[in-house]
Amino acid sequence: MQLLNGNLVSKQIKLEIKKEVDELIAKGIKRPHLAAILVGNDGASITYVAAKEKDCKEVGFDSTVLKFNESITEAELLNEVEKINANTEIDGLIVQLPLPKHINEKKITETISWKKDVDGFHPYNVGLMFKGLPCFLPATPFGVIKLLEHYNIDTTGKNCVVIGRSDIVGKPMSALMLNKNCTVTICHSKTVDMSSFTQKADIIIAAVGIPNYLKAEMIKEGAIVIDVGITRVNDESEKGYKLIGDVDFENVSKKAAFITPVPGGVGPMTRVALLLNTLLSVKTN
Repeated sequence: MQLLNGNLVSKQIKLEIKKEVDELIAKGIKRPHLAAILVGNDGASITYVAAKEKDCKEVGFDSTVLKFNESITEAELLNEVEKINANTEIDGLIVQLPLPKHINEKKITETISWKKDVDGFHPYNVGLMFKGLPCFLPATPFGVIKLLEHYNIDTTGKNCVVIGRSDIVGKPMSALMLNKNCTVTICHSKTVDMSSFTQKADIIIAAVGIPNYLKAEMIKEGAIVIDVGITRVNDESEKGYKLIGDVDFENVSKKAAFITPVPGGVGPMTRVALLLNTLLSVKTN
């Protein structure tokens, strides 16, 4: 079994991004600038946005975080998004999810200019992705692809099962694996006899959001297992919680040829994908 180490790969890609940023600035091109909107005081969201700020600093990007109280109205938030759309100094914008229940997430993400949509959620970018045309790819699926490429994992002709059909991961992940010449099956919560699909898969991408869902008996020997899931579970450690993926890592890792850990697998790759998209925005807009 070989670990697909997202921490290690993301560090290497960040060095490459920093080098490219230095070259852009030497040519008189502007420094990439990523903005993030954070609403409320969700602990996980605050931690994630702080990590993005740190990433930007490491690669030489400018970054701006706009923090708003949970009481902000939908109209006020839409106005803030439009301000950033019009700001030529900002190249990429992310709105940290989840948002408070009184705000329509779909309306907010679709209001972000598709030219600054570095999360890859806008319908225009999604359409371009499905057509295989240049666009901002959804960050998590993009990160998974970069991880597979780094480890020179051959995807051509492989049977790939994606567990999960969300707009953020499952659906775009299946499209990108199809573009990588896989034969793709999408499974989900209504799939009957899940194991009959996963046991035949050369590559399994688990994004179902259920801790330890994928068991060792559900995969074949030598499968490649990508764990996108991450759930915070309370425990008695110093932090008071631990992070668990969708894959029963301890047992599945004994059968898998390659596997991602949680944490330290797909998470860092998602963050570096945002940086790659922001860099692309500077170069193309």
